[in-house]
Amino acid sequence: MTDRTARRLRIHGRVQGVWFRAWTLETAQALGLDGWVRNRTDGTVEALAVGTPDDIEKLIAACHEGPPAAKVVRIEVEEAKGIVPRGFTKKPTV
Repeated sequence: MTDRTARRLRIHGRVQGVWFRAWTLETAQALGLDGWVRNRTDGTVEALAVGTPDDIEKLIAACHEGPPAAKVVRIEVEEAKGIVPRGFTKKPTV
């Protein structure tokens, strides 16, 4: 069985109002990751990604670029608990 891990991402920059959540959802689903993505009231986007370390690294690398209108300044990555249902979803803003 493949090792699975979880990472919480906090993405800073011009990442709201530029289709970043929907783009992250599609990208994570294409990688077969579980988890979620949401906007935060401070202007960042937060995501919890659960899957293989390689697939999570692919998501992080993709998030540095994001969709065309985004401008990512930095991404904070921290270990997290990966207790989520199967699939990747959008959650409400917090």
